[in-house]
Amino acid sequence: MAKLSNGGAVDPDRLNQVLSVAQMRKAEQALIDAGTFSEGSTGVDALMQTAGRGAGEWVRRMAAGRPVTVLCGPGNNGGDGYVIAQALLEHGNPVQLVPAREPATEAARNARALYGGAVLAADARPHGDVLVDCLFGSGLARALPEDLAAQLRALAASHLHRIAIDVPSGIESDSGAALNPDLPAWDLTVALGAWKFAHLAQPASAAMGMLKLVDIGVAAVPGAAHVLARPRIEAPPVNAHKYTRGLVTVIGGAMPGAPLLSAEAAMRAGAGYVKLVAPQRVDGMPPDLVFVAAPDAGAMMRELADRRTSAVLIGPGQGRDERARTRLSGVLSSRIPAVIDADALMLLSPGLLPRPVGGLILTPHDGEMTALENRFGLPADRTRPERALAMAQLVQAVVVFKGPQSIIASPSGVVRIAPRAPSWLSVAGSGDVLAGIMAARLAVTCNTVLAAKEALWLHGEAARLAGPSFTASQLIDAVREAMVSALV
Repeated sequence: MAKLSNGGAVDPDRLNQVLSVAQMRKAEQALIDAGTFSEGSTGVDALMQTAGRGAGEWVRRMAAGRPVTVLCGPGNNGGDGYVIAQALLEHGNPVQLVPAREPATEAARNARALYGGAVLAADARPHGDVLVDCLFGSGLARALPEDLAAQLRALAASHLHRIAIDVPSGIESDSGAALNPDLPAWDLTVALGAWKFAHLAQPASAAMGMLKLVDIGVAAVPGAAHVLARPRIEAPPVNAHKYTRGLVTVIGGAMPGAPLLSAEAAMRAGAGYVKLVAPQRVDGMPPDLVFVAAPDAGAMMRELADRRTSAVLIGPGQGRDERARTRLSGVLSSRIPAVIDADALMLLSPGLLPRPVGGLILTPHDGEMTALENRFGLPADRTRPERALAMAQLVQAVVVFKGPQSIIASPSGVVRIAPRAPSWLSVAGSGDVLAGIMAARLAVTCNTVLAAKEALWLHGEAARLAGPSFTASQLIDAVREAMVSALV
């Protein structure tokens, strides 16, 4: 097991946690109160040295000996900048420092006193190779003053490479909202201590370049959100057969293409048996997909009575008429673990949900989530993680809130945030593929939270493997290779 510099064992999940500003402040105070750091010193100054020198290593790597300009603000993020600048000097890297505001905290003043390099005027706008933004960090809650915003834009434009420390100045940490217009894009953002929600929120994250984390020893925070990590998927046991590996039933509807995509994705995501139950046969159906004709709800219910069925998917291509509503009601009343997607989400209402609920995964995108919130009486004026969690806890189902920033929330309060996925996923049929993968993983694991985590990661990994400009069918082809990437 890896070790921290202070000798403590690394919790693999600890470095994946995503903290709010309030959680981060509390976690830092706990470190300060504990008084144990890598060099045996205590207090805010020692914590700043740990964070600043850790960030300085990433700056030094990108600078590769080229001149660096460090822009410092008045708070502790500015103090980190002084530490970074001093660390660069000690390694022989040319540095010029711009104190946009004089240090306003004791720790920042102490860090300034330890800096032995060149200090420019507060309004200086030098040209250079690498700019380091230490103007404001994760605590910023209001727009930058216009003079500082203009200075930041000018310095970003006059430097070839740009690095933001903790959170880029002008970005609100908890939401990722831009507090000023026309903020710069960054080549690298170095998070300090823990990931913040802005590092994963879009479109803020897309402008942050590479993301790196400096571990300062922050402990695991109870109730914290986490970044979705690579799953550990095991091969079937040696005595497995097609039913023990999981039987997935995909319910077809008015439009045949979408459920076929879902079924083919499920076949590549580990299920032992995939069955498409639909009103009519679909042209181009692969021979290894079992088709069952179900022209009416009664025929569908007879298929759902098969006790070997491990998971059901309903929604893709379902339509929104009364027949579709009847099919959804039948799936819900069967109490088989189910993925509710696409059109089925637009039909879902409080009256359709069985009591107690359980074994359900809902997969709304933005429009579907808004419709669900309207029907279930939830407000929409919150962050994406908050909206996903509120829906999960109200409905008592796992919610996978899809989009450029995809969120998994469970009724127990577990929140996982997917890292940036390729924007090529914005293609017709991509959601149907995800739903099929999720149904397969639900059939295999019999665990809604685990299935959601595995499926969302596999979907993003398949997109990376598929390369640019793929179709939904080509994305399906990459699912098998994504599975290989996750095998233990």
